[in-house]
Amino acid sequence: MNFWETITGSDITRDWKAFDARAATLPADYRAAWEEIKGHVSLYSDFTGRNLIPILDGALGLLEETAAEGQSVGEVLGDDIPGFCAALAGEAGGRSYRDRWREQLNRNVARKLGRLGG
Repeated sequence: MNFWETITGSDITRDWKAFDARAATLPADYRAAWEEIKGHVSLYSDFTGRNLIPILDGALGLLEETAAEGQSVGEVLGDDIPGFCAALAGEAGGRSYRDRWREQLNRNVARKLGRLGG
C-alpha cells in the first residue's frame, strides 16, 4: 500500500469490489448472510475500516468453503449472526465504535461538569 492509497482509501475500495465479486458467486441464502455480516462487522471498524478487511476476507472464505461443501447457512453461522460477527471482531463483548464514542462523550461531559461545578 502506497501513500496515495492510504490517503484516498482506494485500496479499501478495491478490496470491497473484490469481496462483492466473490460474494456474487454464492447461493442466494449465502449472499443474504454476507450482507448481514458486512452490516454487523462494520460496527467494529476503526476510523478507516482497514481493520475489517482481514476479518471480512476470512468470513467470506468460510462462506465460500461451506457453500461448496453444500452446508446450509444455518449450519455454518447458526441463528445469531450478530454474535458470530462479535466473535469475529475479537471477542463476544467487543466494543463497537458507538461504545467508544459514548465513553468519550461521557468523559468530556464529566470533565466539563467537573470544571463548572468545582
